[in-house]
Amino acid sequence: MSYIERENGRKIYFEHHAGSKTPVLLIHGWGTSCRIWDTTLVALQASGHAVVAFDQRGCGQSDKDFTDNTIALGAEDAIAILDHLGIRRAVLNGWSLGGAIAVEAAGRLGGRCAGLVLTAAASPRYVQAPDYPHGGAPGSAAATVDVMRKDRANFFDVLTKAVYAEPQSQAMHIWMWSQFMLSSPCADTSLAELDVIDQRVILAKLEAPVLSLVGAKDLVVAPDVCRSVAQYAKVCRVVEFEACGHAPFLEDGDRYREALMGFLDTLG
Repeated sequence: MSYIERENGRKIYFEHHAGSKTPVLLIHGWGTSCRIWDTTLVALQASGHAVVAFDQRGCGQSDKDFTDNTIALGAEDAIAILDHLGIRRAVLNGWSLGGAIAVEAAGRLGGRCAGLVLTAAASPRYVQAPDYPHGGAPGSAAATVDVMRKDRANFFDVLTKAVYAEPQSQAMHIWMWSQFMLSSPCADTSLAELDVIDQRVILAKLEAPVLSLVGAKDLVVAPDVCRSVAQYAKVCRVVEFEACGHAPFLEDGDRYREALMGFLDTLG
């Protein structure tokens, strides 16, 4: 297993799978782990891409007692891993809150970002604003954290069910629920931060092409949030998954992987 040390000796778990094509950095959604990407990971490997994935602070096999945990720090962790591996240029793919981390990282990487994939991403905003009618009510992320901290096990049970548009097998439910259960309260602060992030300016400045993948039945991130990416990014393609909720890469894996590989092929 591989780890990179961050502040105060705390460590982030990561994986690096070799390949001859442009590396793809996979950034999981809040509270899960890099294991959520396994079906995507093997498809990328089969197509020849190098793949990097990591567990965010407080999640999976990373340390659970980081003092600070923000979306910006998640982006710094991602870039630190790329630097550690000597990867100069990569495609970033972020799911849910991981999408917000991916946008932040892409903005910092500049020309080192070869492309940006936003999978049901909580970006450019998660909540509404006077000039942004999409998303949840202001303060909804903090309210979610408050409810979750009173009963994590049952909250994650409900959240796991809400990820999918249609009920999944018991095995799939337990697999995702178990990942949520491995997350610590350390991870909660990044979730609450979704009330205040606004990444519209970052998206507008990006030169890298963007692919926004939308679950039309998403109950976690409002679909119009994902659709709105096209209003800000210079080069953006939006692909809708009409029958999917928050995890099109699991609910309609074949079509998701087709869209992802097609986008990667356009990058050369």
